[in-house]
Amino acid sequence: MSTAPTPVVSRNPADPSDVVVETAAPGALAAADAVERARGAQPGWLRGGAAARAAALGALAAAVEAAADELTALAVREVGKPVTEARAEVARTAAIWRYYAQAAYDPTGAVHETAAGPGLLLTRRRPHGVVGLITPWNFPFAIPAWKAAPALAAGNEVVLKPAPDATACAVRLAEIAQRALPTGVFTVLPGGATEGDAVVSSADAVSFTGSTAVGRAVAAAATARGVPVQAEMGGLNAAIVLPDADMDTAAAHIASAIAGYAGQKCTATSRVIAVGAALAPLREALAAHLRALPVGAPTDPATVCGPLITEQARDRVAEARRGLPALVTTPAPTGSDGWYAAPALLEDVPPDHPLLCEETFGPLAVLLPADDLDRAVRMTNSVPYGLVTSVHTASLDTALHGLDRLDTGMIRINAPSTGVDFHLPFGGTKASSHGPREQGRAALDFYTSTRTYTLAPAHPQPPAKTT
Repeated sequence: MSTAPTPVVSRNPADPSDVVVETAAPGALAAADAVERARGAQPGWLRGGAAARAAALGALAAAVEAAADELTALAVREVGKPVTEARAEVARTAAIWRYYAQAAYDPTGAVHETAAGPGLLLTRRRPHGVVGLITPWNFPFAIPAWKAAPALAAGNEVVLKPAPDATACAVRLAEIAQRALPTGVFTVLPGGATEGDAVVSSADAVSFTGSTAVGRAVAAAATARGVPVQAEMGGLNAAIVLPDADMDTAAAHIASAIAGYAGQKCTATSRVIAVGAALAPLREALAAHLRALPVGAPTDPATVCGPLITEQARDRVAEARRGLPALVTTPAPTGSDGWYAAPALLEDVPPDHPLLCEETFGPLAVLLPADDLDRAVRMTNSVPYGLVTSVHTASLDTALHGLDRLDTGMIRINAPSTGVDFHLPFGGTKASSHGPREQGRAALDFYTSTRTYTLAPAHPQPPAKTT
C-alpha cells in the first residue's frame, strides 16, 4: 500500500484556475492517530444514551438547513454540481440526519423464550467502535451523511476520508457536525490513498463508495483484518423501454439520467434498450430531449449538465466515444476553460466496445435494440455490474412479474435510473456492491454487531409436583 502523503488540491471544474482548497495531506501516522482518538471518545457517546444522540443528530440537521445556501454554493464551486441539483442534495442531507436522529430510538434487540426450561434468550445490537468512511466527490454532502448518520445513531464514532476533489465540502460539513456533536465523535481526514489505506487498516468497520478497482482493494484489506466492510462501486445501468410505454415521458426520464450532472452518478443510465417497436419512436423522442437539455455553467439554475470533475475525466469521455458516430450530440459550452464534455447518444456500437462493458462516468449512452423483453433482460444482465435498471412500461404484469430475472439490486419502474430513497436499502449485485446494504434501517444492521445472551435463573426452581 502507498505510504507517502501527497498534497490535496481541489479546483473548480467550471473554472480550473479557481483553486478551492490546497493543503498538505496529514500522512498515514496522523490518519491512524485520528482513528485512535475517535476510539477514545466512543464510550462516552454510547453511554450518553439514545436521547442525547437523537438530539445531537437533530441539531446537526437543523444546522445543515441553516447553512443551505452556503453549502449549495460550495458544492457548485468545488464539484461542479448544477445549482438546482446541489440545492436538492443539501436538502436531502438535512433530511438524512433527521431520519437517523429518530433511529437512535430503534429497538436494539429482541427477547425470545428458551427452547426448554426457565430463562430468556436476548439478542442485542452493539456498535463496532470507530467506523472509517471513504467517500467520493459526486455527492459531497449526501453520501457522507447517509454513512455517518446511521453509524452515529447506533453509537459509533466516524472518521471521514473524503475524495480529494471534495475536500472543502467535507471540511465544512465536519465543522457543522462538530458543533452539534461531542468532541472526537466526527473527524474529517483530508488526503488521498495514503490516508485512506491507514483508515482501512485501523478502523473497526469500513464503508466505501467509489471506483470498482479501489473498492475491491478496500474490501480485501478490511476482510483480511476481519472487520465488517461494505463497498458501493460502479454501475453500467440500463433503461428498458417497452412499446407500450409513454415514449415522451420515458425519453425525458432517460435523458436526465444520461446527462444530469454530466452522467457522474453510479446510477446514471449508460445503456438504453428499446424493445421491439419501441426503437423508432424512442430514438426520435430521446434525441429531442437530449438536444433540449440545458448544458452550461453549474451556477445557472437552468443547467442540467455541467462540467466533468477533472480534465482527466473529460479526456476519458472523449476517448470513450472517439470514432463512434453519434445519433445526437449536445454542444458543450464554448468560450469556457471548464472541463465540459458534450452529452451524446450513440448507436451501432460494436458489441465488444468498452462502452458496453466498462463504466465511463460521463454523459454518454448507447441505444440498443432488443427483439423482446427476454432478450432485453439478458442484455441488461450481460455486464459485470448490477446496480439499477429503469423499466418503462404501462403493463403492471410486466412490472411485477416480467422483471424477476433482472440481476440488479434496484429496479425503478417508469422512473429514471437515478434517484435515491434514503429510507430504503441501497445497493447492487456483482461488481457494483460488496457486503451489506446501505441506507434505511439496513444501515443500522451494518454499523452494529448482534450478540446473543442466554439468561438462566441463578437459583432454578424445582419442578412443580404433580398429583
